[in-house]
Amino acid sequence: MFKYCLFDLDGTLTDPREGITKSVQYALAKQGIEEPDITKLEFFIGPPLRDSFMNAYGMSKEKAEESVAFYRERFAPIGVLENKVYEGIPALLEALSKAGVTNAIASSKPTVFIHQILEHFKIKQYFDVIVGSELDGTRGTKEEVVEEALRQLGILDMEAEEKKTSCAMIGDRKFDIQGAKAYGLTGIGVGFGFAEEGELEAEGADYVVETVEKLQELLLK
Repeated sequence: MFKYCLFDLDGTLTDPREGITKSVQYALAKQGIEEPDITKLEFFIGPPLRDSFMNAYGMSKEKAEESVAFYRERFAPIGVLENKVYEGIPALLEALSKAGVTNAIASSKPTVFIHQILEHFKIKQYFDVIVGSELDGTRGTKEEVVEEALRQLGILDMEAEEKKTSCAMIGDRKFDIQGAKAYGLTGIGVGFGFAEEGELEAEGADYVVETVEKLQELLLK
């Protein structure tokens, strides 16, 4: 059984599809780009927003940052709660806590929004450490988020072998596995999120599970 579990948020604990894609759609429209099919914007779920605007639409860094600001015009008052917790997640978190596991959030979403979501869905009490990015763009990569989470947990300098066997990073995208590998954690991918087919395996996830029930079995075995 793992002693420490670091969880991604979007696509791992909650399904943020509606709020994120509609807010991206809004931001693109403000830039003169019309995208009527929000399903085509699901790739924005997971990676830092600025990177997605730059990579997908060829925006400069400045233009991408402007788009992020437009995104938040809609996301902060509306989109943040166009969201739902995956079935079985509250029970999983409760089981982990009762078993003595220390849980943390390690998400690229701004920390202020993470707290709002966890409080709204009444699952904040299950987390000892909550780490996200900052609104000014700092701590924007998953590696930086994982590093800070490990620092706050007090295990950043844990011996490599112990860290691998006692600490897991759980997420639905390759960025979560990259963060796990950067710090020698066990990388667990969840197949019910937003990864493309084969993405988690190709990134070298130690495990990939398809359901919340299978995730609970793995974390508590």
